[in-house]
Amino acid sequence: MLRLNYWISLFWASTLLSFAYALAGCTTSRGVVQAAPVSAEAQPRVEQSDLKLTILYDNNPHTEGLETRWGFSCLVQGPEKTILFDVGGESSVLLGNMAKLAIDPQVVDVVVLSHVHHDHIGGLSGFLRRNNEVTVYMPRSLPQSVKQTVTTAGANLVEVNQSLRICPNVYSTGELGGWIKEQSLVIKTVRGPVVITGCAHPGVVNIVKKAKQMVGRDVYLVVGGFHLCWTNSWQIKGIIRGLQAQKVKKAAPCHCSGDLARNLFKQAYQENFILAGVGKTITIPGAFAGP
Repeated sequence: MLRLNYWISLFWASTLLSFAYALAGCTTSRGVVQAAPVSAEAQPRVEQSDLKLTILYDNNPHTEGLETRWGFSCLVQGPEKTILFDVGGESSVLLGNMAKLAIDPQVVDVVVLSHVHHDHIGGLSGFLRRNNEVTVYMPRSLPQSVKQTVTTAGANLVEVNQSLRICPNVYSTGELGGWIKEQSLVIKTVRGPVVITGCAHPGVVNIVKKAKQMVGRDVYLVVGGFHLCWTNSWQIKGIIRGLQAQKVKKAAPCHCSGDLARNLFKQAYQENFILAGVGKTITIPGAFAGP
């Protein structure tokens, strides 16, 4: 009964937050799309040394024909293991977008869940019905019911507390933050670490500092939700200055970052700003080349 009450409360909290997002001026599941129609042929080939990030689930539109919905999921290709970072809120949307992009769920080796919110973990059970031969890395603080979703499906479960290596060149920051504990993904490349955030509840600047501490280099790119949807321009500019002080080269805010933040990041980062949304592919050629 306690578990049922938990999920009922989480559902209604997510619903109320969705209305709040719209009122706050965040991009929701509808928008004008200028990109070309999606096709399997349009997907760039992944070379062995390239890093390819494809946003499969987001409330910001990018590629025509894909469904937008509040939440986040990003496919990481190029490292030794193919990683699905977060699974969005609805498996039907996630799997539908994957099908339109000609991405077979079976290519995924590892699932990483950033934090407890439904719009990042809600698609888990549906995805595991398509591919249970994965290892799922989730914060130790997640409810037992989420962990049972993994074990009942027959997948492997790793509970994350401290930072750890997932595979060569790919690391978890470990649980960061206080009330909402969250892990982010850190990928070592020859240009510097790439950081993927779910919602950046611990603060995107703090996450970047952790990544620099782990890898010992300035961050090349940070992509994902920056949790700035409810902040004003003065606060957002402070975050931008913080990231610039940490010498972050490129920024691709999406999901809960908000339109105001995306516009201000574009002004600040100019050619190093990446407009991200569902279907966006970011490729870093030769990311793993060299010794």
